[in-house]
Amino acid sequence: MRTLLSSITALIALSSFAISAEAWTRDIEAAKTRAKAENKPIFLYFTGSDWCTWCKKMEKEILTQKEFLDFAEENLVLVELDYPRKPENKAKQPESERAQNKAIDKKFKIEGYPTIYLVDADIEPLPKGDDFAKGEYTKNGPAGMVAALKKFLAEK
Repeated sequence: MRTLLSSITALIALSSFAISAEAWTRDIEAAKTRAKAENKPIFLYFTGSDWCTWCKKMEKEILTQKEFLDFAEENLVLVELDYPRKPENKAKQPESERAQNKAIDKKFKIEGYPTIYLVDADIEPLPKGDDFAKGEYTKNGPAGMVAALKKFLAEK
């Protein structure tokens, strides 16, 4: 029985990851194309996947949760821009992705992680945009993030 419960728990964890992995892209050009076609803003998520404790917390508590992903599927194009530090993780990242991320990091002058911006299909920040990784947007989990995004998008 214990083995069965462990197996079920592992399957649920893997299926949750698969759901979130499908929702996200790391390809800016693909995101731009989709954003234009679907008339949606792009949700740029700047993360340090292998070193940023706050990024890992945000991913676990908000960005991989069903409530957030359901909202995002209808309203956003999700882009993860990863800045790993460990050499083995950097080596896994294609050079084109590292170059793309470096250019976007420079454009937005990112000073800390996680950072989240909503941008248009030309990767220009939406007016009155804010860093959605700030505490006031994240303190109530996915519900708080979704409420903040809904309010922002309604005013845009």
